[in-house]
Amino acid sequence: MTIISLLSFSVFGYEISKETIDKLVVSVMSYLPKIIAALLVLIIGLWLIKLINRVLRNFFAKKDYDITLEKFIADLVNWGLKVMLFIMVITQLGVQSSSLLAILGAAGLAIGLALQGSLSNFAGGVLILLFKPFKVGDFIEAQGQVGTVKSISIFTTTLLTAGNQQAIIPNGKLSNDTIKNYSAEPNRKNVMTIGISYDSDIKKAKDILLAIVNGQEATLKNPAPEVFVANLGDSSVDLSLRFWAKNEDYWKLNFYVLEEAKVQLEANGISIPFPQRDIHVFNEK
Repeated sequence: MTIISLLSFSVFGYEISKETIDKLVVSVMSYLPKIIAALLVLIIGLWLIKLINRVLRNFFAKKDYDITLEKFIADLVNWGLKVMLFIMVITQLGVQSSSLLAILGAAGLAIGLALQGSLSNFAGGVLILLFKPFKVGDFIEAQGQVGTVKSISIFTTTLLTAGNQQAIIPNGKLSNDTIKNYSAEPNRKNVMTIGISYDSDIKKAKDILLAIVNGQEATLKNPAPEVFVANLGDSSVDLSLRFWAKNEDYWKLNFYVLEEAKVQLEANGISIPFPQRDIHVFNEK
């Protein structure tokens, strides 16, 4: 008794004839080359993807790119190649590639419409990582927030504010608005406006302010500090004091000069006025 005739009795309680088994064997044998071809494409494709990923990692190792950008590009290439490989394997099995691409396109459109905001942040993150308007550790001002950049991801950027709070800004808004990077240059200029009364000696006040600034080691001597009359206000003569400092010394020097300016100007008889209003009351009787 042959194997085929043995199988013709029953399988799971269902009678299977010899003719049905013969048709099944013929179908499997005719489909076997497609399965073998699909397996070969899968094996070779996975090997090629692994090779490309290794080449990409070696390329990034020789370049000074942001680690977040490197990971993003590597993941994008990896998954993109795997999707292409999936389509090739399915095509080898007899599925029409045009139908499969139409399904994937429709699914991609639906996902894109549902995730418009996230895609905007995604695109913004790519632009930030590519053009690098700032990096981790920079002190920036953007979207009404001021702080040190703590992390940059594909969708958001996290700032650490002066009050030690985290400000998380979507990259879509961040990449499409003004960004002020205070750390882009090593030195920073301070422009300080100090008002004195109209009765005060302007030259003496200027000499005092310059002496305060020049007396500090943190003040850069080139460009040299300067002070001049910037405005004749309603109640004061406004002096503009300008000096340079390194970024790490900026705030300490700023607060020192503010305090010393008030103390030394008043000690030398130069008053710092504030807006005042005179009210005259007339009695008609």
